Parts: sequence; C-alpha cells; structure tokens
Amino acid sequence: MEIPYELLGKLFVYMLLFALLGIVVALLVGFYSFKNKKVIFPNFVLFMLYLFYSPAKWMCGVFSIRDTLVDEILIEIRNAVMLDDFINAKGPRAVFLPQCMRHANCRARCDPILGYECKKCGLCDIGIICKAADEHGFTVYVIPGGSFVKKIMKAHKPGSCIGVACYNELSESMEEISFMPVQGVCLLKDGCFNTKVDVLEVIEKMELCNV
Repeated sequence: MEIPYELLGKLFVYMLLFALLGIVVALLVGFYSFKNKKVIFPNFVLFMLYLFYSPAKWMCGVFSIRDTLVDEILIEIRNAVMLDDFINAKGPRAVFLPQCMRHANCRARCDPILGYECKKCGLCDIGIICKAADEHGFTVYVIPGGSFVKKIMKAHKPGSCIGVACYNELSESMEEISFMPVQGVCLLKDGCFNTKVDVLEVIEKMELCNV
C-alpha cells in the first residue's frame, strides 16, 4: 500500500497552523485576563499554554514580548481559578519560600525534611513572613529545592499553600500541585541569591483565609 506522503504533509501543516493559532488565541485571552483582572476561558488558556509552553515563549520572543509573560499569565489565571478554594480550604496551611531569600549570614539549620528553620533574626524578610504566618495559622517552609515540597506534602499534608518562586519555577510548581488550592507570588528579584518578594502581597494572601 502506497503511503500518502503528500496528504500526511498537508495534515502536518494544518495541525501546525492550528496549534499556532491556538497559542496566539490563548496568549491574547490570557493577556486580556491578566491585564483586566477578569478571567475568561481559564481552562482553555491553561491547557494550551502548558501544552505548548516552549512554543508560546518562542512566539513571545519573535514579537519582542518579555518571555516571562507566559508564566505571568499561567500564575495569575491559576490564582484566580483557585482563589475561592484556597480561601475556604480546611486543614493545615503552608507557605513555601525559596532558600535564596535567606541573608548571606543566615545561620539557620537545614532539616532534611522541613528545610531551613528560620530563627527570625531580622536579617531578611523571611522572619517577617514567619511572624505573620504565626498570626494567620500558616506554617512557613524555607526549602532548598522542589524535592522538599514533596517530602513536606507527604509528612504534613497541608490543605492549601502559598508558593513563592521565580516566574518559571512558580508556574511549573503550581501545575504540579494543582490537586490542592494554591496561590503563587512571584519574586521581585531573582538570581538564586539575595532574592526579594513583595512581603505585603504574601501577607495579604494569608489574610484572605477564613482561619
């Protein structure tokens, strides 16, 4: 039986064009939702941008759009979709902070399961977040890497969480733990050392909850 290469070629081109069109539509809808704080077709946008994550970033580069836009859209839409469940979630609540927020002179001990145990010494913003977390019923985990999230999930089974990380790591992590209510806050300054976050935004996320 002769293989219809011409037909297969046409089908491939049509599928490619359809995928590119879908990415463009998802980016436009996502950008509209992100800009106007009014989420529309969230499942479509999340599905398309996670499925075609790298091509979407490439497309942003082609049109000289900042490459973090895809992650920003994914984070903000997932925040909006998860908000009600996050506010009303039962059980323990967690805040996951990256260890790169620690001060260079931090003397905190690293527990093999819980991560760094903040001493609230005042050298960095982690202590401020920890104090607010105590007031609002959250437990803060300062983690060296994503593997610690899995260990903490298994050991303490939080019912909801707030995640802080750089754009790409945060959007990826929120997808991985989408089975539970989560809110994401991006770092203001990244670079894996002496990073910063909007502390007030993190605290405002905590204050939303019916603790």
